[in-house]
Amino acid sequence: MRKTLRQLGIDTGYLLSMFFIALPAFIIGVTGTVLGVGTAVIWIGVPIAAATLFAMRGMAAAGRSMLPAVLRRELPRPRYKRAREDASALRRYLTPLTDGQSWLNVLWAVAILPIAITGFAVAISWWCATVAALLYPAYSWIIRAATDDSDDGLRYATEWLGWGDSYLAQSILAVIGGVFMALTLVPVLRGLALAQALVGKGMLTSISGLHERIDQLEESRNAATSAEADALRRIERDIHDGPQQRLVGLGMELARVKRQLATNPEAAQETLEAAIAQTRETIDELRSLSRGIAPPILTDRGLAAALAALAARSLVPVELETNLNGRYKASVESTVYFVTAECLTNIAKHSQASKATVAVEDWGDRLVLSVGDNGIGGAHVSKGHGLSGLTDRVKAVEGQWTIDSPDGGPTVIVVEVPCV
Repeated sequence: MRKTLRQLGIDTGYLLSMFFIALPAFIIGVTGTVLGVGTAVIWIGVPIAAATLFAMRGMAAAGRSMLPAVLRRELPRPRYKRAREDASALRRYLTPLTDGQSWLNVLWAVAILPIAITGFAVAISWWCATVAALLYPAYSWIIRAATDDSDDGLRYATEWLGWGDSYLAQSILAVIGGVFMALTLVPVLRGLALAQALVGKGMLTSISGLHERIDQLEESRNAATSAEADALRRIERDIHDGPQQRLVGLGMELARVKRQLATNPEAAQETLEAAIAQTRETIDELRSLSRGIAPPILTDRGLAAALAALAARSLVPVELETNLNGRYKASVESTVYFVTAECLTNIAKHSQASKATVAVEDWGDRLVLSVGDNGIGGAHVSKGHGLSGLTDRVKAVEGQWTIDSPDGGPTVIVVEVPCV
């Protein structure tokens, strides 16, 4: 109830205040634009138009100020075109003439005025009618006593309804009407406020929203590039430190077998068996590395089976819960898998935990992964720590994540990955 009343106050304030913003915005925008365009042939109109567009930035900022409260979400701030740093003062002054958002501000001023007038009139009328009807019994008798006139229009309604023409009947009818007006006050004003706010959102934030989306895509691309580069460096390091060294040692062992065959066959046999054992170890290590590139179980059987295998290999007991609907895009499954693997590796190395939990749920438009442990906490994503690669991997698929790991534990990491 409190939330509804608070929103009613916001919507009412928005509808009433927007009239006093829309009217001067319309006058400034239309007058300045018409004057500027009309006199552009003699060049005096160019600076007039530029000055109008500068002024409209302030009016648009005023019209945009209450949009987040009405729409209940944050909106991107406008990004106006700027001249280069080495540009002249004249070029800086005339820059708004080539800026799309500046002209949209003028178009908004034209479109918003009739909506603002309607909203202002309806809000005033509806509130006045509601208050007047509900308080009718409190003030009507004063008017009757002062004017000695009982005909205020309600008498005909009560007589038509068969209630008579008494003061009580008229008061009851007025209160019933006031209750109806009060009950419809919230949806009516909410609808008008939303209609007006959506027009403002479309014209005052659409271009900045596109710029913000471009920035997000660029950030995702950079994150994907960074994550891929880190993965390649890790694979290169692992191959250099593991299989490559083993293969070098294996080559030396085989050369030793070749020398021993002629002089000491028994020693050659022992060396050959050691080389065979080293070959198995190299194969196992290569398989382990291949799981870090593209786990076959993830490709063949899907995310649920891959996470189950990951939990089974974990050094810390894992309680796994999955609620998935079939298969997802390869990038989505890969991200969830490797984020889980990275988290479980970090738990095993640093958390001193005795138990870990992994849960994955399909929320329709995104997969939500939650990884927790009962360890000592203190996990963070600084460079050089176990979770440092998590940010780039999640950003690469435009996902979001949070970590809650106070000293002393427990640790909970929540990752949201879009899957549509």
